[in-house]
Amino acid sequence: MSRLLGRTLERVCKAVLLLCLLHFLVAVILYFDVYTQHLAFFSRFSARSPAHALHPAASSSANCSRPNTTAASSGLPEVPSARPGPTAPVLPPCPDVPPGLVGRLLIEFTSPMPLERVQRENPGVLLGGRYTPPDCTPAQTVAVIIPFRHREHHLRYWLHYLHPILRRQRLRYGVYVINQHGEDTFNRAKLLNVGFLEALKEDAAYDCFIFSDVDLVPMDDRNLYRCGDQPRHFAIAMDKFGFRLPYASYFGGVSGLSKAQFLKINGFPNEYWGWGGEDDDIFNRISLTGMKITRPDIRIGRYRMIKHDRDKHNEPNPQRFSKIQNTKLTMKLDGIGSVRYQVLEVSRHPLFTNITVDIGRPSWFPRGRH
Repeated sequence: MSRLLGRTLERVCKAVLLLCLLHFLVAVILYFDVYTQHLAFFSRFSARSPAHALHPAASSSANCSRPNTTAASSGLPEVPSARPGPTAPVLPPCPDVPPGLVGRLLIEFTSPMPLERVQRENPGVLLGGRYTPPDCTPAQTVAVIIPFRHREHHLRYWLHYLHPILRRQRLRYGVYVINQHGEDTFNRAKLLNVGFLEALKEDAAYDCFIFSDVDLVPMDDRNLYRCGDQPRHFAIAMDKFGFRLPYASYFGGVSGLSKAQFLKINGFPNEYWGWGGEDDDIFNRISLTGMKITRPDIRIGRYRMIKHDRDKHNEPNPQRFSKIQNTKLTMKLDGIGSVRYQVLEVSRHPLFTNITVDIGRPSWFPRGRH
């Protein structure tokens, strides 16, 4: 019995000794692992900041100096820091199909729309109506040009709906309201030429231009305000026309051209005073230069128009039909290269840039009329 008890005790002692040995080996392995990590850390720190390691006192003095002052010399030669300065993060390209789009929108013009409310709704829009997505880099820089006179009520609704749409589309853009001074006959196309030139003066990076009437609001944010390989017509299905394209060559309402496309057609005509004709002339220019118009799906290119009476001094242009027939003869002489105007005021508002211009009057304008 005593011999059996002795053997049991011997086995227990051997087991305890084996466990102790195993514990010791594990502790030694962990010790060397931690030591190696610490050694690597201090090696990286030393390699990253040689000046700090060599001259800690001089480094401390330089860090505590005030801006625009010179730190006292330590008498030691300066050692340039190996640490690079802060750099802006590189953002990925914006996706072709923005992930935050809603699709079909409910558009109504009955609720009051003060500018203060629109400004609160768009805190990311900078002074002058400029916006850049914070999380990606857009492929284009877009200038939205609005021909304008006496439409403050419409402009508030346009800003209310379009700023959120353009931000969801991940566009880098600016909004320019080109305000015709005085009460002479309105000239939509000439104002658009002015907007093209003045936007480029503010930012030469603009390479896409969206030309939009102030009374048209898209009903679907999948109608992307971008430029493509060909000129783009966005407003193809207005409620005014029963959500149908009125005729095949219609190019009115909202359109988009790249900078190169706009210059290729010599911009827009300057001699269409009054309502109508200029959009058909633009269509002719596009066709005559070998380009073709692209359009969105008719279910996406739907627009609502803010109802209004015809503007005073924007009566139908009696010369429009004869001018449209002569686009081939006039487009090289009448366009962006011949536009004449005078900028009277440039004012940057929280949601848009207003440019008031004197564009003159038509040659057939009666003398003495004011």
